[in-house]
Amino acid sequence: MSGVADSGQPNDPDTGAAEDVNLEAVRRQLQPAVLSLFADDDVSAVPRPELALRIGNLISNAAEQSRTKLSLLQRRKLVSALIDWLLQCEALQPDERQEMISQLPEPQGGAVSAPEGHPKGKATSNTPIIEAAKSKVHPLVMERLDVSAASQLPRDDLTRQIGEIVREIVVDEKLNLNSPEQQSIVDIMLDDMLGLGPLEPLLADEAITDIMVNGPHQVYVERRGKLEVTDVRFQNDEHVLNIARRIVSQIGRRVDETTPLVDARLLDGSRVNIIIPPLAIDGPSISIRKFSKKGITLDLMQRQNNISAAMATVLKIASRSQLNILISGGTGSGKTTLLNAMSQLIDPGERIVTIEDAAELQLQQPHVVRLETRPPNLEGSGEITMRDLVKNALRMRPDRIILGEVRGSEAVDMLQAMNTGHDGSLGTIHANRPREALTRLENMIGLAGINLPARAVRTQIASALDMVVQVSRMRDGMRRITHVEEIVGMEGEIITTQNLFTYEFQGEGKDGMLLGNFKSSGLRPHFGPRAAYFGLDKPLLEAMG
Repeated sequence: MSGVADSGQPNDPDTGAAEDVNLEAVRRQLQPAVLSLFADDDVSAVPRPELALRIGNLISNAAEQSRTKLSLLQRRKLVSALIDWLLQCEALQPDERQEMISQLPEPQGGAVSAPEGHPKGKATSNTPIIEAAKSKVHPLVMERLDVSAASQLPRDDLTRQIGEIVREIVVDEKLNLNSPEQQSIVDIMLDDMLGLGPLEPLLADEAITDIMVNGPHQVYVERRGKLEVTDVRFQNDEHVLNIARRIVSQIGRRVDETTPLVDARLLDGSRVNIIIPPLAIDGPSISIRKFSKKGITLDLMQRQNNISAAMATVLKIASRSQLNILISGGTGSGKTTLLNAMSQLIDPGERIVTIEDAAELQLQQPHVVRLETRPPNLEGSGEITMRDLVKNALRMRPDRIILGEVRGSEAVDMLQAMNTGHDGSLGTIHANRPREALTRLENMIGLAGINLPARAVRTQIASALDMVVQVSRMRDGMRRITHVEEIVGMEGEIITTQNLFTYEFQGEGKDGMLLGNFKSSGLRPHFGPRAAYFGLDKPLLEAMG
């Protein structure tokens, strides 16, 4: 990895890197070694966690040889990028693959080939040999390691120190472990000490969107919309709890008997929910909604068939026309993903204030102020709620206010903001249909303790909101937008709406995927004059067909 430091770029505050590293240069330099490492394997048949472990070993060796300092987040990104590249190579035709290999750089000083002493460096984290050896080696390492001093060391220095201790123990205890197996033990220990332990290979797997830890011996993941059990295991409840404490301590929160329920986030933006005993009866539970490293746009959603071309066009125009839009859906339906996609159409010159319980929005605009709620302290004081932040946001001269999720009395302040000139605001809400979303919003206003007649509340909702977009995760695992519904006004005491688009289910294909059509109502959108003001009325009418 020699020669890959790029001192011309600023430090990334989210990575905690000790130095700037050009990850793309490192990735290209390691590609020949990765090919060599898996030369005798059918890569498509190797489980992704094993790919992550073996490539992680390779990166650790190369970093140690070249004295390149990689943060945990940088290492994870590098592992993920090399896995994706390796799988792309495997999918190529032989002549295409050979041509691509011929364009790779020559191995340099820090690039290493497959570790010696084992066929192509095969060593997986869940082999009985490594599990048994780790249980024996780990306590002996902790006896010889100065933990307080080790906690201050950069990862590469700590890797070197633990590696030396492990090698000494292997000799002293006469353990039959080859080099890659020793390195696997070092990596597992480092993940436990610095990272998220057994979860690290799952976090490096780009195909996984959710990780669910149900106690120490049951870990599920969601891959391509379907849940599957993994062979990942923790030692015991205390091991899970230590990982949970490490997660929350990074953002200044705590999890203990006095606060057994907490929302947090990882350094890469992934959302985390933790609940421990006595609330979680069968042991600590950790739920991670992974941060997508791939930017999702409405165009990409169209290509993935989450949405039709006409729907994408109408939503783009709605966002550019500064409509107030509420995104409705169930848990894990893709509300935040759609919110991120729509927010990309906001003008870069606008000032945006985002308000969330746990910050996870990925806005790309230059002028964004991110606000996050705060739980009460041990004495029960100091809590900052969503409502407090919405009130404060109105004093910050925002052009748009984006609420990560509307779930309580902050709905009152959000509607007031939308009714007082903050057009183009966005938010999400848990509901199964657009009409249900409006009913929930009405109930939330009641939770604020404001006694208003039902007609007055509904009038405020109808005048504040312009559109409700319903997104759903269907039984084939695919997320689809099922309704684009426009709020037209009031008729008596009822909020009147009109459907612009709906998804019509037609059946199931041989591959198990659902078949259906995104159908346009053909109606003239009520926000047509607003679109005309922005010069977008013609493409709007064309999209409606």
